[in-house]
Amino acid sequence: MTERLDARRPDAPTLAGQYQPGEVEQRRYEQWVAAGHFRASADSDKPPFTIVIPPPNVTGSLHMGHAFEHTLMDALTRRKRMQGFEALWLPGMDHAGIATQNLVERQLAAEGLSRHDLGREKFVERVWQWKAESGGAILGQMRRLGDSVDWDRERFTMDAGLTRAVQTIFKKLFDDGLIYRANRIINWCPRCLTALSDIEVEHTDDDGELISIRYSDEVVVATTRAETMLGDTAVAVHPDDERYQHLIGTEVELPLTGRRIPIVADAHVDPSFGTGMVKVTPAHDPNDFEIGQRHDLPALTVMDERGVITVPGPFEGLDRFEARPAIVAALREQGRIVAEKRPYVHAVGHCSRCKTTVEPRLSLQWFVNTAPLAQAAGDAVRDGRVRIEPAELAKRYFAWVDNMHDWCISRQLWWGHRIPVWYGPAGEIVCVGPDEEAPTGEGWHQDEDVLDTWFSSGLWPFSTLGWPEQTPDLAKFYPTSVLVTGYDILFFWVARMMMFGLYAMDGRPPFDVVALHGMVRDQFGKKMSKSFGNVVDPLDWIDRYGADATRFTLARGANPGQDVPVSEEWCQGSRNFCNKLWNATRFALMNGAHTTGDLPPVEQLSTVDRWILSRLAHVTAEVDEQFEAYEFAKVCDLLYHFAWDDVCDWYVELSKPVLAEGGERADATRRVLGHVLDQLLRLLHPVIPFVTEELWVALTGGETVQAAAWPVADRSLVDDAAEAELAGVQRVVTEIRRFRSDQGLRPTQRVAARLDGLAGAGIAAHEPLIRSLVRLDAAGDDFQASATLAMPGAVGVALDTRGSIDVAAERARLTKDRAAAEKEIAQARAKLDNPAFIGKAPEPVVAKIRERLATAEADLVRITAALETLPS
Repeated sequence: MTERLDARRPDAPTLAGQYQPGEVEQRRYEQWVAAGHFRASADSDKPPFTIVIPPPNVTGSLHMGHAFEHTLMDALTRRKRMQGFEALWLPGMDHAGIATQNLVERQLAAEGLSRHDLGREKFVERVWQWKAESGGAILGQMRRLGDSVDWDRERFTMDAGLTRAVQTIFKKLFDDGLIYRANRIINWCPRCLTALSDIEVEHTDDDGELISIRYSDEVVVATTRAETMLGDTAVAVHPDDERYQHLIGTEVELPLTGRRIPIVADAHVDPSFGTGMVKVTPAHDPNDFEIGQRHDLPALTVMDERGVITVPGPFEGLDRFEARPAIVAALREQGRIVAEKRPYVHAVGHCSRCKTTVEPRLSLQWFVNTAPLAQAAGDAVRDGRVRIEPAELAKRYFAWVDNMHDWCISRQLWWGHRIPVWYGPAGEIVCVGPDEEAPTGEGWHQDEDVLDTWFSSGLWPFSTLGWPEQTPDLAKFYPTSVLVTGYDILFFWVARMMMFGLYAMDGRPPFDVVALHGMVRDQFGKKMSKSFGNVVDPLDWIDRYGADATRFTLARGANPGQDVPVSEEWCQGSRNFCNKLWNATRFALMNGAHTTGDLPPVEQLSTVDRWILSRLAHVTAEVDEQFEAYEFAKVCDLLYHFAWDDVCDWYVELSKPVLAEGGERADATRRVLGHVLDQLLRLLHPVIPFVTEELWVALTGGETVQAAAWPVADRSLVDDAAEAELAGVQRVVTEIRRFRSDQGLRPTQRVAARLDGLAGAGIAAHEPLIRSLVRLDAAGDDFQASATLAMPGAVGVALDTRGSIDVAAERARLTKDRAAAEKEIAQARAKLDNPAFIGKAPEPVVAKIRERLATAEADLVRITAALETLPS
C-alpha cells in the first residue's frame, strides 16, 4: 500500500511496519486482567450472560480441541460484553480422579513406593502437593490463547465449596431414594482397579476370535470370550424358537467343569444369530446379568479384580488372555470345537486412561436411579426450555436420555470425593450431609470408594456459583446462557448436568442453549492421533503465527455440529489476514483517517464512500444474525471477505487518488475510512482480540475495544444505487486486471487504452479511478488496438499492447498454465467421482475439492481465451 506520511494526524501513533504478535499478546493480556475487564459483578444492573468453562483435567495441557472450544466461548463472551451484558465466563479445572491418581502413582513407583506404602491420608496429601506444584498448566496456556475468563472466580472440583455441593446433593439423592448400593455389572479396568463410567470406555473394532463350542449333541454356542464359559450358569434360547422347544427346562453339562446348567427361554435371544443359542454368564456380561435376574440364575465370578482366573482347576492363576487359548485348546482336545473364526472383528471396550481391555464385572457399587432424572432432562428439551444447536442433534440426545441405564458412581480410588456413607457394626448405613456429624465409635467406618469424577462435574453450572448456598452469583448468573461443548460428550456430561441442574434447582435447567461443535481433525479430515503423527500443538501455532491467527483458523472452520479440519497452511493464511488488517490501519493512520465527530451527511459523500458504508451495514447485520445462530465459520467468512476484499482491495485502493488530491472530498473519505475500520475492528475483536485491540486503540485513542459498543447495523446507510454503481466499476477493473495478468504485463506497466460505453453503464464519472487502478493511459494519436475486451453492460476496452509483451514467451507460459489447469481438473474430478471418497470425507473437505474444480475450470476458460487474443 502506498502511504502518504505528510497526511498523518499530529496525534496519530506510529505502527510498526509489520504486526509482531509476540510484542503485543502478553502485554495486552496483562493489561486486560489488571484493569478488571474480565471481571463480572453480581450487583450489576446489566442483563447477565454466563458461560461456565467445561473444566479441563488438572493433569492436562492445552490441545487443539481445547483451543477450538475456548475460541468459540471467548468470542461469544467478548461480543456480549460489548453488547452491554454483564458477561461472566467462569474458569476452573476438574480433579480427574483416575488420571491424577495414575500420574502420582507413577511418580511414587519411580521412587520405589506405592500408595499403600503411604496410606490413604498421606497419598491424598501427596496429590494435593502435586497439584500445587505442577497441576493446572493449562490455566497459563489459556492466557496465551486470550481467554477472557473471570480469574477471580476460578474453581476446582475438589475445592471446599464444590465438595460441600457434592455432599449436599449426594445426601439429597440418598434421602429421596435415588441413590442405592447393589451388585450390578459394571465396566471394570483390571489395570486401574476401578469401575469406569461409560464415557471412560473407548470402543474400538479389534481383531478377535469367534469360537463355536458343542456343549452336547443339540447345544452349540458361540463366544468371543471362551474363558468366561467357566462362569456359565445357563444356556438361553428364544421362547418362540421351534427348534429348541423340547430342550427348554432341561439341563446340559458344562464342559470342563462337570456342572449341569439349565436351558432357559428368554426373549433377549436372537434366533437368527448363530445357532440361536447363547451361553449365559451373569457375572461377566451385562445382557447375561439381566437374563440371570429374570430367571433367578446364580452369578459365578470366575476372575479376580486383575483379570486372573480364580476357578479351582487347571486354569486357576492364569490371566484372562492366557486362559482363553488354554481353554480353547482343552475343548479342542475333547472334540468340542465346532468352528473357529479368526480374525473376528468386533467392538471391544478399552479404558480411556491406560487402554487396558475393560472387563464386565459383577461388583457391589453405588448407583444413581436415573429414570426420573433422565425423564426431566428429556422434557426440558422437548418443551423448549433448553435448545440444542444444531437442532438435528437433539434426536441423539433423546436417544440417550430416553434409554439411560442407572449410573454407577463409585470408583475404587483414593483421589476424589469420598462417598459420605458410614457403616455400623450392626449393619447400619448412615449417609452424612455436609453439616452433620459422622457417627463415631467402635465398628463404624466410612465407605472406601470415591465418586465418579462426572458426579462433581455434573454440578458444575450451579456449584461454581455458590450452590447449595443462595448466593448473589447464583441469583444473577443461573441458569447459564449457553454451554459450548463437543457432540461427543452430549450423552455423558451434558445429560448429567441437565439431570442434576433440574433436580437441584427446582426444575430450572442449567443452561438455555447447548451449542454443539465437532472434533478438530487434520486437513484431510483424519482424526488427530499420535499414532498417525498428525497431532498439532496449538501452542506451536501461537509461537509461530500468534494467538489471533490460531483462533481465526479454528473459528473459520466452526460449523455447528460438524468436525473441523485444520492445517498449518490455513493458519499461515490467517496470519496474513492479521497483517492485512495491520497494514490497512497503518495506511489509514498515515493518511489522516480518524474517528472524531459524526460522519459527514450522506449527500456530501462520494459514491465510493456511500458504497463502503452500505456494505458495512449489510455485513454488520449478517454477522449479528450468524453469531446468534452459532455459525462461527460464517461470521469469520463474512468478515474476512469484507475486510480483505471490500475494505483493503477496493475501498483503500479507490481512496488513494482521493486522498492524494486532498480537499473536502479527502476529508470526508478520511472520516469514512476511520469509521469503517473502527466498526470492522469491533466486529472482529471477539475472534481475534489482540491485533484488533492494538489497532483500535491506535486508531481511536480509546482505552480498549472491549469497552466499545458492539456495532449495530445502520439501515439508513444502505444504498443499493451506490452498490450497483460500484459493482459496475469492479467488473470493469477485474476484467482488465485479469487480462493484464494473463498477458504477463507487469503491475506497474502502463498501457494505452480506450474505454467505451462507460456512460451507458452509469460509471463514466469513475473513469479516472478505473484508469488509476489498472494503470491505463489515454489513447494517443498513434494508438492502435491490439486487444479488445467486451464486458457486460456494453462496456468495451481497447488496449494497445504493442511492444509490451514477448508474444512467444507469453504463449509458452499460458500453454503451461493451461496444462496445469487441465491436470487440476482431472484430479478433482477423480476424487469427486469416487464414491468411497465422497462417503468418508467430511463435508468441508468435499466442498474444498468442488471449489478447486470450479476454480480450475474457470481458469481453463480464461487461459484459453487469453491464448486466442495473442497476436499470431
